[in-house]
Amino acid sequence: MLAVAVPVFAMGMASLPAYVVTLASFSGVESATGLAHVLLNTVGLALLLLVVVSHRRRLRGRCPRCGAGHTGDGSGPLVHPPASVASRRTRIQVYLLMCGLLPWAVVKTIWTLGGDALSVTAEKWREENAGGSGVAKALASVGIDVTVLAALAGIFLLLGLMYPWGQVFPRWTLLLTGRRVPRLLPLLPAWLSAIGLSVYGVVLVIYAPLSAVNVLPRIKPDGGFTSSAGITWMVLFGGLAFGGLGFGLIAAARSYAARTRPVCAIVAATDATPGNRSAR
Repeated sequence: MLAVAVPVFAMGMASLPAYVVTLASFSGVESATGLAHVLLNTVGLALLLLVVVSHRRRLRGRCPRCGAGHTGDGSGPLVHPPASVASRRTRIQVYLLMCGLLPWAVVKTIWTLGGDALSVTAEKWREENAGGSGVAKALASVGIDVTVLAALAGIFLLLGLMYPWGQVFPRWTLLLTGRRVPRLLPLLPAWLSAIGLSVYGVVLVIYAPLSAVNVLPRIKPDGGFTSSAGITWMVLFGGLAFGGLGFGLIAAARSYAARTRPVCAIVAATDATPGNRSAR
């Protein structure tokens, strides 16, 4: 049952990143019921995943709370590990995936700065975005596209997942300096965004080249695009950007979850004994 329910709820919340960008730019929501549907699917997916994790741990004879193999009911206090950096392999993987954002962001920035690219003129770009929110227009006036800004927020999240300042609040957070960052604060937006972004990115990356060679229907020029080739390239760039960010978040979130997973105090006490320290 869970094997069927989890994918269904995951597909139902796939458009969550789009709603987040829309709300952040104060552009308004086209469908309140659609947003409510996505949020309900998001909550349902989060609860189901918690059930899946707990169930798998019980089947493996591990503590359903911390995942370690120890005796007792695991009702004692939890001990959190010290802040650490993601492995070199994870960092390289994430940085390479982040590079997928570059073509898409460069084209968007060219349009915003008044240049022409991929058969879209600056004038046509301004016409297409004339109905945007005040925030989006204000950002565009200084050469910043609101969707590129949202991507930068995603990069900020990626870096926080890989480095110690994502586990302990740094000095520039003022009153929070030195406090432990709640695990779910970066993990929830990372996992919830990653699912929709990665699926959407894969679809676009597959569809664009197949459309270009006529295996699938050609993408017709729309909006400010005046050629099929131009919009096809932009679809591919979008797929690389969304997919790169989505899979980067998955890799970084997995590393963060493993590095910050707390264990029951009984496990921490056992690991701290002289015999266990020397065994490591």
